[in-house]
Amino acid sequence: MRNLTEFLAKHFHWLLFVLLEAASVVLLISYNSYQSSVWFSSANAVSGSVYSWTSKVNTYFALEGVNKQLTDHNTQLELQLAKAQARIAELTGDSMAVKAEIPVGYRSIAARVVQNSIDKNDNLITIDKGSADGIRKDMGVVSGNGVVGIVFLVGTHYSVVIPVLNSQSNISCTIRNKGYFGYLRWTGPEHDLAYVEDVPRHAHYKNGDVIETSGYSSVFPKGLTVGKVVCTFNSPDGLSYRIRVKLATDFANLHDVCVIDNSPMQEQLDIMRAAQDSIATRQN
Repeated sequence: MRNLTEFLAKHFHWLLFVLLEAASVVLLISYNSYQSSVWFSSANAVSGSVYSWTSKVNTYFALEGVNKQLTDHNTQLELQLAKAQARIAELTGDSMAVKAEIPVGYRSIAARVVQNSIDKNDNLITIDKGSADGIRKDMGVVSGNGVVGIVFLVGTHYSVVIPVLNSQSNISCTIRNKGYFGYLRWTGPEHDLAYVEDVPRHAHYKNGDVIETSGYSSVFPKGLTVGKVVCTFNSPDGLSYRIRVKLATDFANLHDVCVIDNSPMQEQLDIMRAAQDSIATRQN
């Protein structure tokens, strides 16, 4: 308190000067129309600049929510397209189309990637949704552009996903509108390339054709984009083709994903597991 008193006493004349100047400006603006208009015009310019800057900041921080909405919307469109393609194939009787039942009643659960790697043999992705959000093991995970992977471990609020970029990943795929299928595998090190193995040698397709999920598993509905054909090799045994695929999902820039709740197919998955356990028990 003593220091404050000494400061005020020492600089009293400057404080009085500032106070009188402020009072003069207020009186000048209040009783002179020209000065008043100039002041308010300047004030509006400053306010406009502040509001503009604030709006840009708010827009930047709102991008995360917008991105999540776009990812979810793209996923819904992918699923609707897959159902429509299957329905068209059924109505037209196209023998080249894969006849796989598209589950109804599915929903997508938006999630954010909190950990991701692309430089290991067995990469993993962690998302910020778990059992409390309806996530279960073996659910499919997609981005707004294509397939990401399959849920492997589930916690209460977080889950671990085995992505396409994992040596253990094995996703059934088909060449869109061709009917030939194989299994998508990744051998690295490129994070944007994978291979569809075991494609029949009598298959007819070309570079640029779309690779999509086949619907033969209980994880992904048929018709979700995986990538595009880049080139073709012979398999090591020479009995089939090995297709190099440019992946649709950019794993190096993956932030928002959707988990597919394919509940109608859960019963099929449970039956398949029970059959596998039964066979393993008999063999033992």
